[in-house]
Amino acid sequence: MESFVKFKDLLKKLFQFEASDLDFGIYRVLNYKRDKIDKFIQQDLENKVGKAFAKHKDERLTNINQILEEIKQKIIQSLGEKVFTPNGDLKEEFKDTPLGRDYLSVKAQKEEAETIDEIKLQVFNDLYNFFSRYYEEGDFVPQYRYSIKGHKYTIPYNGEEVKLYWANQEQYYIKTGLLFRDYTFKANDHKVIFRIVTANEELASNKATKERFFVLDDESSITIEDKTIFIRFQYRELTEKGVKEYDVEGGSNTSKQEKINQKSYDEILKKIQDITLKAILSRDYKNGKPLLLYQINRFTAKNTKDYFIHKNLKKFLTEQLDYFIKSEVLDIETIEKEKFLDKHITRAKVVREIGEAIIDFLSQIEDFQKRLWEKKKFVLKTEYVITTDRVSEEFYEEIWKNEEQRKEWEDLGFEIPKTKEELKTKKLPIDTKYFSQEFKERLLEKLTENADLDDILDGLLIKSENWQALNLILNKYKEKVQTIYIDPPFNKEQDADYLYNVKYKDSTWASMLENRLRLARDLLNDKGSIFVRCDYNGNWIVRPLMDEVFGKENFRNEVIVNRFKKPSDTLATVTESFFFFVKNNNAKPLFNKVIRPRTCTFCKQPIEPRWHLMISSGEGKTPLKIGDKIFYPPRGQHWKYSQDSVYEMIKQGRIRINDGITYTDVFGNKVKGVLEYLESEEQFIDSNWTDIPGYKYAAEFQTENSEEVIKRVIESTSNQGDLVMDFFLGSGTTTAVAHKLKRKWIGVEMGEHFWNVVLPRMKQVLYYDKSGISKEKDVKEKYNEKTAGGFFKYQILEQYEDTLDNIELKENQQAQELFKDEYLLKYFLDFETKESPYLLNIEHLKNPFSYKLKVNLQEVGEPEEVVVDIPETFNYLLGLKVKKLKTRNNDRKYLFILGEKEGKDIAIVWREYYEKWKDEDFKKDKELIIEEIKDWNPQIVYVNGQSILTPKLGGDVDKAEIKFIEPEFKKLMGR
Repeated sequence: MESFVKFKDLLKKLFQFEASDLDFGIYRVLNYKRDKIDKFIQQDLENKVGKAFAKHKDERLTNINQILEEIKQKIIQSLGEKVFTPNGDLKEEFKDTPLGRDYLSVKAQKEEAETIDEIKLQVFNDLYNFFSRYYEEGDFVPQYRYSIKGHKYTIPYNGEEVKLYWANQEQYYIKTGLLFRDYTFKANDHKVIFRIVTANEELASNKATKERFFVLDDESSITIEDKTIFIRFQYRELTEKGVKEYDVEGGSNTSKQEKINQKSYDEILKKIQDITLKAILSRDYKNGKPLLLYQINRFTAKNTKDYFIHKNLKKFLTEQLDYFIKSEVLDIETIEKEKFLDKHITRAKVVREIGEAIIDFLSQIEDFQKRLWEKKKFVLKTEYVITTDRVSEEFYEEIWKNEEQRKEWEDLGFEIPKTKEELKTKKLPIDTKYFSQEFKERLLEKLTENADLDDILDGLLIKSENWQALNLILNKYKEKVQTIYIDPPFNKEQDADYLYNVKYKDSTWASMLENRLRLARDLLNDKGSIFVRCDYNGNWIVRPLMDEVFGKENFRNEVIVNRFKKPSDTLATVTESFFFFVKNNNAKPLFNKVIRPRTCTFCKQPIEPRWHLMISSGEGKTPLKIGDKIFYPPRGQHWKYSQDSVYEMIKQGRIRINDGITYTDVFGNKVKGVLEYLESEEQFIDSNWTDIPGYKYAAEFQTENSEEVIKRVIESTSNQGDLVMDFFLGSGTTTAVAHKLKRKWIGVEMGEHFWNVVLPRMKQVLYYDKSGISKEKDVKEKYNEKTAGGFFKYQILEQYEDTLDNIELKENQQAQELFKDEYLLKYFLDFETKESPYLLNIEHLKNPFSYKLKVNLQEVGEPEEVVVDIPETFNYLLGLKVKKLKTRNNDRKYLFILGEKEGKDIAIVWREYYEKWKDEDFKKDKELIIEEIKDWNPQIVYVNGQSILTPKLGGDVDKAEIKFIEPEFKKLMGR
């Protein structure tokens, strides 16, 4: 049964058996059912195949026996019973008769059917061949197969003239959340930090692997500072020496990495001199693994697993299984060489039956992950940054006494006033994270007394993987964004900005970008524009990808910008591209002509205006009047400017008659003196933007875009007050420039530089940033020391990995009994995660101010429990424009939010609700709610928990529609 053993080994890979000691994410879910999955592979599968064969065999034999008996009776009726021997065999002399031949043929079929068990091995071989085609290192790659013979592949195609297709097109690229960040865990009173450093070794031609691995850093791999242990790793390919050293020839990436981890573990223990610490790190921790080795395995797995999620794995594999059976189980060669096809028909039926059972299980896991990826994520934390000149003086005492806030001002280099009264004249940004929740609530209520919150906010920063951020804010900002600029990580290889599934580098990058562009398109308004920056590594992908997502008809231009020059043996690459598309070319997209000083195309230096002949090719007969004289254009040409334009140019002294030139006009007349025009001192921009820097030189942040180039993007496609977005924010140049140009802005960034680069930069911009475009004359008119200041919100979102960490499974005996054998394959995840907080636990909404999740908020290895911002999450789900907020504490906490959606005013009431409330409690609750929202006069009121609110609220809210939050929350969350 070698084929069965081989197939079982493959199933163990499909079901992630090699990750059996990992306790996070989908691996924890699979390990929870590990014993049942193992039983399915080792016992149930073979029994299932046996039952399937028996079923199809019995069906076939019953049918054959019936036919055989019918022919036998015909022979007896025709020739008598003497034609059969005492043993029931047909006598020799009757075998060549017509009925005898029919009888022998059916009998041969019966004998063939009775020996059908012999092809069980072929079934396991078929199943192995099928599933191994699509599985590679933890992912299902949707390669559409013709056959293993001849032409192997096809692609989904609907007759398009040009088709862009890539290997992972039908998948979400999800490997963006946990990359290369510090991994921290505690070992008694010590803190251990795993840190990724840049690979130091020159790989060049002696590299031996294409795969990359985590290995200990060659230099200073371990340092100890007080009670903190830093262990440094590189992520790189292995040299030939490394392959031998780590003994990693052959095997899967996972098994190779685990071998390397064991070596790393041994090496670390050798370098640690403290006996007590060494004992702690080597103590048995989990599944027989020492603490340190367990954490190394967990760290490397979190950074190398879960690249893709298929959008519809069941449909894809089922279609491919059907094709596989028809083309390779029942192919023409099999049909031609077999006398009877019964056994191969049975083989095909069993392959289908078992294959579909396995597909059910695999797609259950994949669909579950897809649901977790697509579900709207919780807002974990919301804070506000506002300059003191915009804050009421009643808050100055608390601000003045806040030592943490004062220290941040000093660290950022701000001038601190000598008295608290001076706060009114300063643009000092305060961050509500340094203040109490009560302070923040009072501040927001005061700010929204006479203004709407979303109107007075200048911008929004979101720390999140960008697909999750776009997915969450979609309902609120759909078709609200005017300009999007993104500078995604370029499609490089050895020095890639993020982890690639190396075999599918281009495909991975295409999936990553396509997934996010589709959401971005929905955020743009009809007159909006998007710019995507790229270089020669990915330009060939970006243009057709943008054509597909935005439509070829909405392409406007490819803008050329400067890049950093690098030495080259051939032609040096000195430019990059902005691919400029609009949302809807038919909607007359907004475009402002941007003027720049006249500059030499080659030397980039300012040049004086020059005189030019006022002629263009293509014959025309329209004359121009200059004074009292009429000029017809030269033969075969026409005048470049209209009469109205010429009148204006005459006023500016930019038209002359050059008497030194004689020409023949369109009527054949000789004319002395041709019209010339003088260039203006300024010129409109075209697609060549190499007159300004593309990157900021000597920037601390690698590949930081120059403010000048972003200024041109924003000014050309938006007006003051419009919303600008960048969801690959990097160092924050787009949001900084947008603020200086008096645009609203949204920035999304997932990296840790959100805290140490982006947030400090935007606080500097609010205070007044003298650098970049701030020095330009036209910007100074809008943004200067007097007009600086501002107010923005920043938020941290739950991530896909956090969602996985919050999975809780509970056995469901009733469902198991109902579905029996199908329970594990099809239904266990739906039933056993119903009450998990990863989506929404309705019971926990009774106290919305203490809803908790386990998250990696501080980038630590182990998740910590934090309180989630439920009200902000619901605002996004609802798509609410927030106007007013106020908080009340009347034995219990109440939060009232007034917002607007689709022209209707909506009040949302959050309060701590207790099931033991009596009638009197409900009555007081109703009276308080009515009192607080009556001045708002909402048309819809949402409330959490139970309530006796009715459509007849009384007073100014008599006609309000009452809705309960929980069912709406659950529906919008994506369950």
